[in-house]
Amino acid sequence: MKKLDQTQTPLFDALMEYVNNNTIPFHVPGHKKGVGMAKKFLDFVGKNVLSMDVTVFQQVDSLHKPTGPIKYAQELAAEAFGADATFFSIHGTSGAIQAMILSVMGEEEKIIVPRNIHKSVTSGIILSGAIPVYMQPEIDKNIGVALNVTPETVERALREHPDAKAVLIINPTYYGVSTDIVKIAEIVHDYGAILMVDEAHGPHLKFNEKLPISAMEAGADICAQSTHKIIGSMTQSSMLHVKGDRIDINRVKQVMSLLQTTSPSYILLASLDVARMQMATEGRELLDKTIELAEYARKEINNIKGLYCFGEEIVGRDGAYDFDPTKVTITAKGLGISGHQLERILAERYYIQPELSDMYNVLCVFSIGDTKEKVDYLLRALREISDELYNENIEIAKPIDIPEIPEQVVSPRYAFGSSTVALPLRESVGQISAEFLMAYPPGIPVLCPGERITLEIIEYVDKMKEANLSIQGTEDPEVNYIKVVNDRQVLNVIA
Repeated sequence: MKKLDQTQTPLFDALMEYVNNNTIPFHVPGHKKGVGMAKKFLDFVGKNVLSMDVTVFQQVDSLHKPTGPIKYAQELAAEAFGADATFFSIHGTSGAIQAMILSVMGEEEKIIVPRNIHKSVTSGIILSGAIPVYMQPEIDKNIGVALNVTPETVERALREHPDAKAVLIINPTYYGVSTDIVKIAEIVHDYGAILMVDEAHGPHLKFNEKLPISAMEAGADICAQSTHKIIGSMTQSSMLHVKGDRIDINRVKQVMSLLQTTSPSYILLASLDVARMQMATEGRELLDKTIELAEYARKEINNIKGLYCFGEEIVGRDGAYDFDPTKVTITAKGLGISGHQLERILAERYYIQPELSDMYNVLCVFSIGDTKEKVDYLLRALREISDELYNENIEIAKPIDIPEIPEQVVSPRYAFGSSTVALPLRESVGQISAEFLMAYPPGIPVLCPGERITLEIIEYVDKMKEANLSIQGTEDPEVNYIKVVNDRQVLNVIA
């Protein structure tokens, strides 16, 4: 089969033809190439980007029934990323993950997932009516983060649940830790199941041999990627990649059409087109520079008193088969402060905004857009913070154990759709949750709809609040109340 010309950008070119022809827009959006846009927004953004903010017509193609430039752009992406088919998502990887699950899973069918899943996975499970079976990832208590699941954990889950239709894993985690995905793919397929991958944080893996193997290369059947992370598309733009051996590609197409807006942003779609071209033609060189910068930062951070930044030394531990060096996790507990406190100092004093903070760490994501000048400024800030706070006699905070996975009493879908009542958090112990509880970012649930609320979970939430970490998932923004199942039929059965 003849290889496609990866230097081409068919969708972006179609939009440029529309702009360069000075086409008169008697179509939505109403700002009409920026003419009707509020002046202060127009003055900042400029007319160029607004001139390509168009709607569906033949010249620029339709996302829901592509026959022209969008179709070709997706074919180019499929070849570049090693898929049989690729679908552009303009509602982020969260939407792509929901589509991935809905394309495969049906009501009451089992899906095996790690507990450190993003909330979009649980959302997909709720929408599909599937039954989750949870695997516990390995935990590094020194830095206080979940690593990954091992192949042995996956095989144990499949052995205990041979009727599971699919397994979903994360590759890599938010913190850059990968599992042995090649071995897991073999295990999953030996059991006749489908392997799905949340590869939100790995859209760049395919394009540099110094990085962990990508899901498509490793034998996954379907994976969702955040093209806007690390590589150069715009926020909210992602891709869903599919191999057709075990997945019905037409079913995926139908589900994506079901979930996505009929008024997609062509600006976001075009950014996916050019991001793919950039990676396919320059990815290796660009990522070489990114990796070099990240490793330079890691080495320098590890020479700053009170700070630690893990790297390749983590590889070989259970749950850490490989590591993506572009994720720079700075552990601050040696300074006697939380990750959240370090984030606030960096943001408020130095105008440096990390990706996230947790109990012990801040995560800085390095990408093809970073420069040595900016990295050196980060390092200077960290040295100043260390000079101010480091004390060799400082008492280092003890790790907070993540609660055990609670009992699943009813399906997430049933709990989410049931009659509910809001209870004070402390009075909800023993009840069935109808909501999520999660520290955000990165959105990992400690409690999901359908699970029994435990005192351990409530105490964990209290500790997160004390550390000023954001707890989300409940309708109550202060997370003082939680909705619980109030369905008498269910409660009578389980009483």
